[in-house]
Amino acid sequence: MVGRFGPGLKGLRVIAIIGYIDVEPGERDRLVASTIELQRATRDDEPGCLNYTIAADPVNPSRISIVELWDSAASLEAHFRHRNFFATGDALRAAPRLGGSALKYRIDASEPVRDASGNASAAFTTV
Repeated sequence: MVGRFGPGLKGLRVIAIIGYIDVEPGERDRLVASTIELQRATRDDEPGCLNYTIAADPVNPSRISIVELWDSAASLEAHFRHRNFFATGDALRAAPRLGGSALKYRIDASEPVRDASGNASAAFTTV
């Protein structure tokens, strides 16, 4: 992957978790703020964490968006047993949920969005 995620995925099967939690609009920002240090700790202390973001959706005042990237299934499994995982769940359950979903995705290829000419493309040019 590019940037913070390294030069590429060769030999890696990155796992992404993409999800959301819906809460009362008046609770959303408080819940997100309560996870900031846990997000930092997860990124800093858990091997294999490439990204861990819990943020307010800028369009939906009830929605908390969740984006995680892990360098392997093993690192994600370790996260599911880590105190940060449990503490984050507790923090996000401090207000009733109105809905939510989280899905995991296995990613086996990555390339920059823009080519050398600066044109954006959905195509993958390498295998």
